[in-house]
Amino acid sequence: MMGGVRSQVLHVTTGSRPAVHDLTPACAEFVADAGDGLLSVWVPHATAGVAAMELGAGSDTDLIAALDHLLPADDRWRHRHGSHGHGRDHVLPALVSPSITVPVLDGQLQLGTWQSICLVDTNVDNPERSVRLSFLEG
Repeated sequence: MMGGVRSQVLHVTTGSRPAVHDLTPACAEFVADAGDGLLSVWVPHATAGVAAMELGAGSDTDLIAALDHLLPADDRWRHRHGSHGHGRDHVLPALVSPSITVPVLDGQLQLGTWQSICLVDTNVDNPERSVRLSFLEG
């Protein structure tokens, strides 16, 4: 596949609470035999995002707490369908992008020492998410 794009959709169950989900193992498996190129991680949802950050040392919990502080689940939002405060979930992608791009060299994600690729989801109304992985060889 010279210069082509290969793509796959991951299905992630996010549950009934705001959470950060580690996508790194699935991303690493997807590019394992890929050579050099770019990995795009895209969340086709209006209420979720993806990030590259440290996980497992409290940063994921800190991120959810920060988002709860910045985007409280209350009645201030004009977007009012769904659960109480759901309008905040529609603002989330402006703060946590729905996509990231990660360099890949010789089939290895070029993440920093403590970086992981994660799905950030505060929307308790939609517990099933899709994440599209696309690898552009080059």
